[in-house]
Amino acid sequence: MRALTSADELLADLTRDPRSVVLVDVQWNLTTTAGPPGRDRYAAAHLPGAHYVDLDAELAGPPGRGGRHPLPQAHSVAAAAQRCGADNDSRIVVYDQGPSFGAARAWWVLRYFGASDVRVLDGGLAAWRAAGGPVTSALPEPGAGTFEAHAGGLPVVDASGAAEVARTGVLLDARAAERFRGEHEPIDPVAGHIPGAVSAPTTENLGPDDRFLDAGVLRELFSSKGVPAAGPVGPVAAYCGSGVTAAHEVLALHEAGIEAALYAGSWSEWITDPSRSVATGD
Repeated sequence: MRALTSADELLADLTRDPRSVVLVDVQWNLTTTAGPPGRDRYAAAHLPGAHYVDLDAELAGPPGRGGRHPLPQAHSVAAAAQRCGADNDSRIVVYDQGPSFGAARAWWVLRYFGASDVRVLDGGLAAWRAAGGPVTSALPEPGAGTFEAHAGGLPVVDASGAAEVARTGVLLDARAAERFRGEHEPIDPVAGHIPGAVSAPTTENLGPDDRFLDAGVLRELFSSKGVPAAGPVGPVAAYCGSGVTAAHEVLALHEAGIEAALYAGSWSEWITDPSRSVATGD
């Protein structure tokens, strides 16, 4: 099942039946430190009927030894989905302001906790506006969904599992190349990467309009990283700084026809144990 939907497709679906889709706004900015980093964006403009979900508070657990964005508790995800009006079999469309980093995290979390049909609006709010889609600042009434959260819908690995994938398969590092090499680390206290990982910045998954590259182009891209487009490849997993942009990598792999696990704790969890090795350079 495809995980992306275009603005034109979503417009057509909502025109046919506005109640056929649950809209979830996950506008988010990693660098914002004061208040929910996307709520102001949502308050200014969002798709009519869309409910805001806070990535930091509802799609992640409290930061700590599990990393900066560890997996959330099931009850937190269930409460957010129910407030949006979602059932487990609802068609849910998630979006952010454009590059889909926050939206990809929402896609992954909802699928992991039991949602059967979640799509990411490719290009986000910017693509929606470009397609002539309306926006509003009006807040919808809370929904009354019946979503029940049960973990395990998508594959995950822990730190030891990530190390094993690096040895026996392909472990993709979704951060910027300079962070992978250890040349620049603006967020975490230790620079470098998991030994054996391959640099695969998520920015390479997108075109200049912040939409995902075509599936065939993505397959060629990941093939260049050591993930063959066909045949047995061994395990594949992705990580980043805290498990947000790595979900974007997993989504791109999914669109390319490659199923991959997420190392949810990612680099920010890996470095909490000084016994774990750190590599630098290419």
